[in-house]
Amino acid sequence: MKSLWTLLCCATLAAALTACKGSAPEPAEGEPASDSEASAEQTEAAEAAAEETAAAEIEAKAAAPAGIPAPPDVAAAPENAKSSESGLAWTVLQEGTGDKHPAEADIVTVNYTGWTTDGRMFDSSTKRGKPAEFPLNRVIKGWTEGVQLMVAGEKRRFWIPGDLAYGEATPSDPHAGMGPPRGTLVFDVELISFKEAPKPPDAPKDVAKIPKNAKKTESGIGSRVLSKGTGKDHPTATSVVTVHYSGWTTDGKMFDSSIVRGTPATFGLNQVIPGWTEGLQLMVVGEKRRIWIPEELAYGGRPGRPAGMLVFDVELLDIKN
Repeated sequence: MKSLWTLLCCATLAAALTACKGSAPEPAEGEPASDSEASAEQTEAAEAAAEETAAAEIEAKAAAPAGIPAPPDVAAAPENAKSSESGLAWTVLQEGTGDKHPAEADIVTVNYTGWTTDGRMFDSSTKRGKPAEFPLNRVIKGWTEGVQLMVAGEKRRFWIPGDLAYGEATPSDPHAGMGPPRGTLVFDVELISFKEAPKPPDAPKDVAKIPKNAKKTESGIGSRVLSKGTGKDHPTATSVVTVHYSGWTTDGKMFDSSIVRGTPATFGLNQVIPGWTEGLQLMVVGEKRRIWIPEELAYGGRPGRPAGMLVFDVELLDIKN
């Protein structure tokens, strides 16, 4: 710790000296200051400023919240813990005030802290000072299952095995030191509130193929305007856009929707599939359009991604160039 503060003070002093260079105070009238006197005054001022800045930074560091200590039963679920068939275990830390449970797709607001079983804290909304909000079916399986057992105002401690979290730890895993922690994880979770997920939009009747009333581009993308926009400008290939959208495969299965998540998506048009990059440049703000994207302009058959031609209903909310 001593060496850290030493480096901090030296770095601050160097910065202060650099800032003061060339900004010597004007001498009193009739008393021209020599170069050595001016230099001494600058050095004293720089040292005083450095000491004051370093002291303030040290004080701020000391006041910053430390890692939240692990619970005494972090290594394994205690005998009084309850468990499910999946292997999830829990104890109730505080009874809730609500009487309803969130559903799998509902949007929950929670405070939480997570530890590995050796007591290392790896994440905490509590420490950040801001609750987290997300659809319950968009997180690890242990969270999706466990938080559905809770009511608003309740606090629980969960022991989540690796197969319900980020996977089990294996000695031969070359990526064990990177990414999310492996093995059993322990979370203290407070369910602050939840809201019902928006109803998923129905699959379009023309989802199976590009209809005759759609316009096609040379690349093979089909599209038709569902409602006209209010804007005049079109995004470029490098614009940042904000949209609401839903996507289906041609058999009518919805695989993604910002509407269901309850939050618009914002991204650069050069950071998404080619069909989006091309298709959204046809739109203006306020417009809703249905876009049919052939597989080669979508995910190209990549494993784990929806296959074949994809159909998107997109509403363009905003453009930033």
